[in-house]
Amino acid sequence: MNYAQFGPAGNPDAFYNAGGKASVEMPGWLNRMELGAYEYQCSRGVTIKEDTARLIGEAAQKNGVQLSIHAPYYISLATEDEKIALNTKGHILKSLRVAQWMGADRVVFHIGGPGKQERSAALKKSSYLFGKIIEEAERQGLLNDVVLAPETMGKKNQLGNLVEVVEFCKMHPALIPTLDFGHLHAVTGGKYLERKEYEEVFDFLTAELDEKLASNVHIHFSRIEFTQAGEKRHWTFEDSYGPPFEPLMEVIAARHYTPRIICESAGTQAKDAKLMQDYYLGIMSGITVN
Repeated sequence: MNYAQFGPAGNPDAFYNAGGKASVEMPGWLNRMELGAYEYQCSRGVTIKEDTARLIGEAAQKNGVQLSIHAPYYISLATEDEKIALNTKGHILKSLRVAQWMGADRVVFHIGGPGKQERSAALKKSSYLFGKIIEEAERQGLLNDVVLAPETMGKKNQLGNLVEVVEFCKMHPALIPTLDFGHLHAVTGGKYLERKEYEEVFDFLTAELDEKLASNVHIHFSRIEFTQAGEKRHWTFEDSYGPPFEPLMEVIAARHYTPRIICESAGTQAKDAKLMQDYYLGIMSGITVN
């Protein structure tokens, strides 16, 4: 039987506290924690060298760790500025290139903001530019073993609500959604506290895309503080913010889905990923979930 995969976004405090120095050591450290996924962060720019990327990939393969990459935050697909559009194209293509070096199979990215445009016009512009980027990625052979995963966003003034992300994923077979339930909790003003709300998301994906994709979706999870504008700050599982992870684990287990779940807690992302995994495996080991 296949199982969901769990791991951290980036390197947690505990890794450095244990004497870890570099990301190439992370797969071995995660293996010792019995975690099977790792999201390498290019969020501040794609600066990793090919040799380093390949070493991380070799370590991940040796330790049974599945890799994804978070592309730079600077991506702005709706931009009306030609220089920013060119840079956006470069950020995505570079991220895909690093994914190939590393053996990562998923690149998470943000669609960006609408600027001063109407939201519908901004989405249309985003789709146009992204289509051109996909064409270039295919021309360079960068989508052979890698999928792109647009992320649901945490601020209301950003492009990337659940419907928008799903519509984006209809553009090309090499796209899957990244469901960030902390972000969804923030932009909805506090939803995703109950199992039914999680079920509705997967039902929507199944109806709009297909169940196979819904069952293997990419997930980000953390507890988030929010304001009327949306996301304010990521917290840890020990903090008293939402959403709770237990209902999500129950839905995934009940449906026998096998997503990759990346924890984005503030500094405790590996510890909290392990908490989710332990709860999920407890269900899968024999506790009936209706």
